Amino acid sequence: MSKAPSLDLLINVTHEAVDEAAKRVQQAARARTRAQEQLETLHAYRLDYAQRLQESGQNGLTASNYLNFHRFLNTLDEAISQQNTIVAQSESRLVAGRQQWQAERQRLGAFEALQSRQKQQQALREAKREQRASDEIAANLYRRIHRQP
Repeated sequence: MSKAPSLDLLINVTHEAVDEAAKRVQQAARARTRAQEQLETLHAYRLDYAQRLQESGQNGLTASNYLNFHRFLNTLDEAISQQNTIVAQSESRLVAGRQQWQAERQRLGAFEALQSRQKQQQALREAKREQRASDEIAANLYRRIHRQP
């Protein structure tokens, strides 16, 4: 009997771990989405700035302005590179979070299967106990009936 409450406790704790892991997955997914959106914004901004450079070049551009455009584009390229790293890291955290969540769910499933087996075994023991009691009553009744003259 003492196994059932401790198994219930394990199941409750594991349910909480599954819920926490799910929250971490949601947070990681939101972080990855934000990082991806920032990367797309940087790409769009770089494309816009490159088009401005091209348009300005067609209208005539001083060497210093041309140099400034290129420096800024290089800065954007560096920012894009850094953001790509952030996106990759956030994707890794998301994958790890999903793996942790799945592991917790498997653990919960194992505990629930164990609990189910314990309940089935308890029901079987109870059924056997009831059958023995019923057999004893029937045997006693049979003896009483057959002892009478």
